[in-house]
Amino acid sequence: MPWLETDPVRERRKLIVEWLSGDFTVTELSERHGVSRRTAYKWIDRYEIEGPDGLRDRSRRPTHCPWATDPEVLDEACRIRMSRRTPVGAKKVRVRLLRAYPAELVPSERTLHKHFTARDLVKPARRRRRRVHPGRPTAPFDEPNAIWSADFKGQFKTRDGIYCYPLTIQDGFSRYLLACQGLVGTRFLDTKRVFSRLFHEFGLPRRIRSDNGVPFASLALGRLSRLSIWWIELGILPDLIEPASPQQNGRHERMHRTLKNETAIPPAGNRAAQQRRFNEFRTYFNDVRPHEAIAQKTPSALYQPSPRSMPSTLAPPDYPAHFEVRKVSTNGGIRWHAAWINVSQLLGGKFVGLEDVGYGVWSVYFHQLHLGWLHIDKLAIVDHDGSTSRSPRL
Repeated sequence: MPWLETDPVRERRKLIVEWLSGDFTVTELSERHGVSRRTAYKWIDRYEIEGPDGLRDRSRRPTHCPWATDPEVLDEACRIRMSRRTPVGAKKVRVRLLRAYPAELVPSERTLHKHFTARDLVKPARRRRRRVHPGRPTAPFDEPNAIWSADFKGQFKTRDGIYCYPLTIQDGFSRYLLACQGLVGTRFLDTKRVFSRLFHEFGLPRRIRSDNGVPFASLALGRLSRLSIWWIELGILPDLIEPASPQQNGRHERMHRTLKNETAIPPAGNRAAQQRRFNEFRTYFNDVRPHEAIAQKTPSALYQPSPRSMPSTLAPPDYPAHFEVRKVSTNGGIRWHAAWINVSQLLGGKFVGLEDVGYGVWSVYFHQLHLGWLHIDKLAIVDHDGSTSRSPRL
């Protein structure tokens, strides 16, 4: 036999039905239902006035709040907020209200913000996607071109008032300064031109170490950027230091200190003159200045170009025969049977490889770079930090 389920409204209806039958007095009804006579009379009176609806629970919300904000003040606050193309914040709205109303009538900033939210005058903040860094880089500087390091030295204005962004690229083993180029910004195409010239002149390194800023990395899957994708297609692995950890690229930061003292204090008159200073410094740094870390030798004495030359065309990825290969569409996804799996729009038109590792999980690769794991049950790729990018079921 199932348990007997009831609720207060149902018990009140039973009490009224029994009272309407005339077989019980109010005293008997109160004893039968375990309530006081006063309570029984209350529900009888409500039923006689309101009918069955009178037996429902009423709101206990107070009908009056002596410290509630005057509706006129709130209406004026909303008008002030929306009076400009850019909505005015609660802090500034309150200052303007204090000019027109007594202080005791003006609510706090928090109350104003809650009221704006209740009236849909505040758009929820867009949550920024965060990707945890995979960890400290551990590849050794064991020979020339094993690791190049790249960074943008902090931008500064030349004396004509125009910003200069010095892009510096150095061989980690020999400390050879491959390039110090003053650019107008951290744009992808300008940065790519510098690297392309170096690859043709010095060959290809195995890795390039950088920080997590633009244009070296992004918040996409695998922290890929347009620049790092191009590196990977050339057979170069991106080697990212941890965020806020410049000491993990310490030899490059030490070079920056010398570069700043020699070329940017004070800055030159314009970017062309500043570039001449950079070129002179590069010659001095590589061919003249001895380095204590390499037994007082010059970087040019240790550096030699890479045997890996710059290819004329980018070779397609060569995945093992047991891999499943999928082409990423322009909307950033791949087809997996009847499902659409989100990868990254940066990889649109590229081919990714998937290796079955068992239990409905596939490892996802772009060339030699491992991007994460595809979980078939979730229809999502899980990154190394555990974050997922879910895809709609089709």
